[in-house]
Amino acid sequence: MIDELRFESRRSVVYATRGMVASSQPLASQAGIDILALGGNAADAAVATAAALNVTEPTSTGIGGDCFALFFEAKSRQVSALNGSGRSPAGLTLERIEADGFAGGLPAFHAHTVTVPGACAGWADLVKRHGSLPLPVVLAPAIQLAENGFAVSPITAYFWQRGVERQLQSAPGGTELMIHGRAPRPGELFHNPGLARTFRAIGQGGTQAFYQGEIAAAIVEALQAAGGTMTLDDLAMHRSSWDEPISTTYRGLQVWEAPPNGQGLTALLALNILEAFEFQGTESLGWQRLHLIAEALRIAFTDAHWFVADPEFSPAPLNVLLSKEYAERRRQLIDPRHATTEQPVGVPAPHSDTVYLSVVDGDGNACSFINSNYMGFGTGIVPSGWGFTLQNRGLGFSLDPGHPNALAPAKRPYHTIIPGMVTREDDSLYASFGVMGGYMQPQGQVQVLMGLIDDGLDPQAALDRPRICLTEASAGSPLALEAGVPPETAQKLSAMGHQIELIAGQQRALFGRGQVILRDPDSAVLAGGSDPRADGAAFPLA
Repeated sequence: MIDELRFESRRSVVYATRGMVASSQPLASQAGIDILALGGNAADAAVATAAALNVTEPTSTGIGGDCFALFFEAKSRQVSALNGSGRSPAGLTLERIEADGFAGGLPAFHAHTVTVPGACAGWADLVKRHGSLPLPVVLAPAIQLAENGFAVSPITAYFWQRGVERQLQSAPGGTELMIHGRAPRPGELFHNPGLARTFRAIGQGGTQAFYQGEIAAAIVEALQAAGGTMTLDDLAMHRSSWDEPISTTYRGLQVWEAPPNGQGLTALLALNILEAFEFQGTESLGWQRLHLIAEALRIAFTDAHWFVADPEFSPAPLNVLLSKEYAERRRQLIDPRHATTEQPVGVPAPHSDTVYLSVVDGDGNACSFINSNYMGFGTGIVPSGWGFTLQNRGLGFSLDPGHPNALAPAKRPYHTIIPGMVTREDDSLYASFGVMGGYMQPQGQVQVLMGLIDDGLDPQAALDRPRICLTEASAGSPLALEAGVPPETAQKLSAMGHQIELIAGQQRALFGRGQVILRDPDSAVLAGGSDPRADGAAFPLA
């Protein structure tokens, strides 16, 4: 176990012209660069990086989880949105949950929390629609890492040990991701032949190998033995979806998100509220700015926690929610001198681990990509012999039958993972960006964007800046301040009624880990940064 994790950055922004990959693991970024060097584009490199992250950072992500992506096509200057999230089993109902004794809430790592893993189909669909290389080629770097082994990085080793203690040591099959009953140590080699076997099977047989073959049978066997309801039919019926992205303007730029069931709506709602305030010339970590950010985010979360749900069951009134008129109405709830004690849900008509990665290729195509198991290793359940854990994304459902996000059969839950994209008024690419970390994700996106847009920071400086985090969405809930926020700011915010928590050391993982790549419209120069709170880096294509 690592006693202390240091989050310090002495990095400069990274520049390139032929392409760039930014992720939380250097070996994964290198995998993406290798694919770009082979002639692949941003979609190919994104999937290669995601697969390599499954090998090198299984503490956060994997093919047993879900993914979302935004893809900017340089030729058409259009943004498309891929929803690679899975649905609940057809046999899982609120009545079944109650009969099993879980009416008060599901245990975090129970088999009932496993929704169909959507990542495999999402990877394949992204490459099929936007990629240029065969899937076996795209998966080859990850297969090599899994078979040959890799040296585990420090922060990953820390969270791996936490995962052993929390999930893996008690989960069915969890020992496949351990070394003699423990986590790998920093710099220790870890081999994952089961995961290499999984990727080879998918490369040879496509998504059918995952959702209908031996892998599917192993998933069902593991879950049913653990008390779950998932069947082979649940897996065979899975499909990704291509959706219209949602967006709003902020300071003349168009900010894009995937639509619900993702929580990208939260970031857009907050940006709409914040746009009316003038931040240039204000202290970036001063109490005035941080108070407004916190209050705008509370309001945005209040709405999102009601309206974000599977649109096939409960479509949200997005046109109204994202209007500037609605933002003005919600803005009236903010008292610039005091923390708000009540934030009702608006009426528009009369925990947390993930990896985020960004890729921009030499032609200007961009892929903003996010993949997650949800709570670290998810449930920690490993289908025997296949080297990956199954997510616990079903915890995103509400167990209130009257809630739009109530658990129901074959339904997608409220999803925390959100990729981001920004374009200019002429529809050219401004940035491919994102911040991982449960409910921190829209909060991190807003703060990083403000650093880029309001303060003119480069990507690395924007990611280095200390952050705030609402640990809950409700009024009066704690506001976490990262080490580096001035003491006088903390004192003033506390006097305004904010319940302040000061966060340092390894607990700073609370504030997420982001990646940013900007593209200059005239020179086509790429500028990238990678979060100092992770082990990763932005890699240029030489």
